[in-house]
Amino acid sequence: MKKIQRLPSMPANTSSVTDATETLTPLSPVPSDAEACLERALSLPPSLELPPTPSLQTAPKTRTPKTRKGGWSVFVSTFVTIFLAELGDKTQVATLLMTAESQSPWIVFAGAGSALVATSLLGVLLGRWLATRISPRTLEKSAAVVLLFVSAMLVWDILH
Repeated sequence: MKKIQRLPSMPANTSSVTDATETLTPLSPVPSDAEACLERALSLPPSLELPPTPSLQTAPKTRTPKTRKGGWSVFVSTFVTIFLAELGDKTQVATLLMTAESQSPWIVFAGAGSALVATSLLGVLLGRWLATRISPRTLEKSAAVVLLFVSAMLVWDILH
């Protein structure tokens, strides 16, 4: 720690400031740590200088994330898509036949509904898992290839 040097006390009857300044001893100027760092930084060779900051025109463009759709629009879109996909599907025909044979429409409805919920849950969980590992664009392309393959197999089955 630095020792603080006390100044001699001034007499109470001092009439001018010049008397007080004559008793002070001048201090030698010692640069502070900040001044020394600044001097060293200013004397750096040009190779160590910081690169210029990019302007708005040269800065790389970043993609803004897509905003998420509202909950109801996702719900309606999913409902309409699944409803139209299942209309006239072999699952609906099988449900119709089971209802006619069993004479218990509500039990068949509960079983068919539970099966649809279970398969939908499986699809949602698998989709969520894939979305964390594969880009959405790759998922879309993969789904398109799989659907084209299934369609080609169905057409092949019909023709032969």
